[in-house]
Amino acid sequence: MITGFVNIEFEPIIPLPIRRADGKVFTQDAIVDTGFNGWLSLPPDLIAELNLKWKRRGRAILGDGSECVFNVYEAIVIWDDTFLTIPVDEANAEPLVGMSLMEGYQLTMQVFEGGLVELGKVNTV
Repeated sequence: MITGFVNIEFEPIIPLPIRRADGKVFTQDAIVDTGFNGWLSLPPDLIAELNLKWKRRGRAILGDGSECVFNVYEAIVIWDDTFLTIPVDEANAEPLVGMSLMEGYQLTMQVFEGGLVELGKVNTV
């Protein structure tokens, strides 16, 4: 189970451990974004600090209908006690956890400042 909190701006926040290139683990708070179907987005300065490996260019259609081209990197995150290698989209915004990373999990949250955010694995048969 992954737990976090709802901040003063009513954003669901969870801690996300990310392994740096030197093997040390850095924990970054990230906003759970159900409108983002990717895995994870991080700002350029954090990508540089973590020394993530560049993989390719990506393309997306934003909510306003405009098209965006961005760099895609690779990171190892610790997701619910499991090491996962995932793509990371570069974005000039707060770190976002997307729906692809949350696949197979149930999201529940108490929508008030300080409310509990929980991501629990759904057992499917």
